[in-house]
Amino acid sequence: MTSTDTHDTDIAGPGGYAAARLRLLTEDARPGPHRRTALADLTDTWLTGLFTAGTEHTRGVSLVAVGGYGRGELSPRSDLDLLLLHDGGDPDAVAALADRLWYPVWDLGLALDHSVRTPAEARRTAADDLKVQLGLLDARHLAGDLGLTTALRTTVLADWRNQAPRRLTALKDLCDERAERQGELRYLLEPDLKEARGGLRDATALRAVAASWLADAPREGLADARRRLLDVRDALHLTTGRATDRLALQEQDQVAAALGLLDADALLRQVYEAARVIAYAGDVTWREVGRVLRSRSARPRLRSLLGGRQTAERTPLAEGVVEQDGEVVLARTARPERDPVLPLRAAAAAAQAGLPLSLYAVRRLAATTRPLPAPWPAEAREQLVTLLGSGRPAVDVWEALEAEGLISRLLPDWERVRCRPQRNAVHLWTVDRHLIETAVRASALTRRVHRPDLLLVAALLHDIGKGWPGDHSVAGEVIARDVAARIGFDAHDVDVIATLVRHHLLLVETATRRDLDDPATVRAVADAVTTPGTLELLHALTEADALATGPAAWSAWRAFLVTDLVHRVSAVLAGAPPAAPEEAAPTAEQERLAVEAAATGGPVLALRTRTEPPSAAEDAAGPEPLGVELLVAVPDQPGVLPAVAGVLALHRLTVRTAGLRAAGLPDGVDGGVLLLDWRVAAEYGSLPQAARLRADLVRALDGSLHVGRRLAERDAAHPRRRGAAAPPPRVSVDPAASRHATVIEVRAQDAPGLLFRIGRALEDAGVRVRSAHVSTLGANAVDAFYVTGLDGTRLPAEEAEAVAGKLEETLEA
Repeated sequence: MTSTDTHDTDIAGPGGYAAARLRLLTEDARPGPHRRTALADLTDTWLTGLFTAGTEHTRGVSLVAVGGYGRGELSPRSDLDLLLLHDGGDPDAVAALADRLWYPVWDLGLALDHSVRTPAEARRTAADDLKVQLGLLDARHLAGDLGLTTALRTTVLADWRNQAPRRLTALKDLCDERAERQGELRYLLEPDLKEARGGLRDATALRAVAASWLADAPREGLADARRRLLDVRDALHLTTGRATDRLALQEQDQVAAALGLLDADALLRQVYEAARVIAYAGDVTWREVGRVLRSRSARPRLRSLLGGRQTAERTPLAEGVVEQDGEVVLARTARPERDPVLPLRAAAAAAQAGLPLSLYAVRRLAATTRPLPAPWPAEAREQLVTLLGSGRPAVDVWEALEAEGLISRLLPDWERVRCRPQRNAVHLWTVDRHLIETAVRASALTRRVHRPDLLLVAALLHDIGKGWPGDHSVAGEVIARDVAARIGFDAHDVDVIATLVRHHLLLVETATRRDLDDPATVRAVADAVTTPGTLELLHALTEADALATGPAAWSAWRAFLVTDLVHRVSAVLAGAPPAAPEEAAPTAEQERLAVEAAATGGPVLALRTRTEPPSAAEDAAGPEPLGVELLVAVPDQPGVLPAVAGVLALHRLTVRTAGLRAAGLPDGVDGGVLLLDWRVAAEYGSLPQAARLRADLVRALDGSLHVGRRLAERDAAHPRRRGAAAPPPRVSVDPAASRHATVIEVRAQDAPGLLFRIGRALEDAGVRVRSAHVSTLGANAVDAFYVTGLDGTRLPAEEAEAVAGKLEETLEA
């Protein structure tokens, strides 16, 4: 429906407009420019009718749409941005007209952003308020004195162009500040379609730059990207019934369905692709604005000093590649149609120089360069490795190649991970950006390995399997093998890269979830990596991958555990057998506590801060605390694990790792003692005193402190805010993880008291916990428990599955 098929009399009153608006939004199921234009036309007709009703003379007053409404882009819950423009001749008449316009809009519950100004007032306000000036750039006449509106538009555009150097600098600062506050639209799981970088605000800013005549944005794909974001916002408004721009997780499936997309992942990928186009256009445009402003500033000085017209200096960077005016461009002698390596050579040169690739250079390369042969020539492989090893500058250069389709041409499998979301709060990036970020992190570790080229390529490919169904490590191994061979690595190097991709999670998962004192643990890792060189590369890849994931994925403590595992595996690969569990001798402090616990018949504990991380975890900031070591020795009795875990939860201590085993006592000391060696951290505030912890532990063990009831009372008094529902817990058995115990793995939403609930459930199941390995990634807890029967042997398979099933039911309750 448009204004051409709706008579003015049909919508003259609020009820008529409301009915027509409702029909348009409900009967026309096609989101897109057609519906937005139709809604704007319908609103134009209604407002024009309100303006002209009872107005005999419209000379000297006009109604003007500004902002999004001025562009004719009305989403279902968009504000109506209106300016009542007048020449100041009859203030009373203008006030009456304003009431006749604004009140019907408010009566319908529509959001209204309105102002009443003379042209001089509008011009002064625009000079003082950049946002007002941006809105006026899209001013569109609705009704009344057309000459008044036209004169304002002409004046505002002239002011904008005359003030462009100052105003564009302010606009750039505004965009940067908003990006810092809202983040990158193309990476956020719950993005703000308007405010985040690469969103609708940035698209509007690019229109304003173009209106200044100072620079223009790359137009290819920009209008389509903007349209797609507007389509998503339309569907979001109709789905939620609210004027919101934030695409919340709980609404993504409905919005996807409204747009005819397969699922929420397809929706996010479409949003990310659009945001990437807008963000890249912004980078190019603002770079051009800066170049023009610098040129204007320098030109008078050059003329006065040298006279005449000056040509830009061109500095050679590589064969066929030069620097000109702060960008990397193709040399005049470059022949990309005869040089298939030129895109990689230009990209490597740009990244090494820390300079952006010229948009025009990239487009020429995309349009004329022939595909590389398979396998690649050695120079192409070397240039790719050089690009990946360039550190942070490689990100922008890679994205410039990707924007013009060159990456997917070089690596066809890249298309499956491009803009692919990762629905895990631990991950900061989409899959493709995470892969580049991992290469950036790996570039800082190349001095630690003998084959940095293999490390960098494995970093680029380690999650390439996430574009395929099934285990991404298994799928990635197959893809990495094919890509590495196509790039030109020999058979041995292909095997190493494939092994690194297949096992890129092996070290961190084993170190944080398995008992490193169990010979089977170390032997399994050694069998997987097979050689010291591969282990060295896998260690560096593990750190780079974790650092590129986000702050929750890496810490000094995780680095310590992984390094400990690597040292043990290195010894096995060098020919030494893994140490048996019983060979691990207690420290002097552990033995002292065990003897004291046996003598007193009660728990004894000690707290000790660990702040000496291994060198692999140190950086310029200095050593990072590894947490607080909690040593507890307690006479062997049922309920030790839930008692200790519950007391720690009551004192708001987070458990990082938890070890539990029988302590060896010196000759002449009778009784059995359990030794707990845990790492803990205060949830907030300072650590409690050891004496208080011991007193509560004594009460928990003798039953006078009901830990479960106290935790429940605290949760009832201070309930935690909950967002989207977490996935259900999962408990599984790993039958091959140990020859001495049954390994039960728990994956659940992390919460205070979780370890207490697990420990109590395992006690109720009649099993003994030999050791526990606690790992928390964001809001997800991944804990492994080595359990035995009361006789100290592994559980039969059926009994182990029954225990796991019962534990899962307990956690779901």
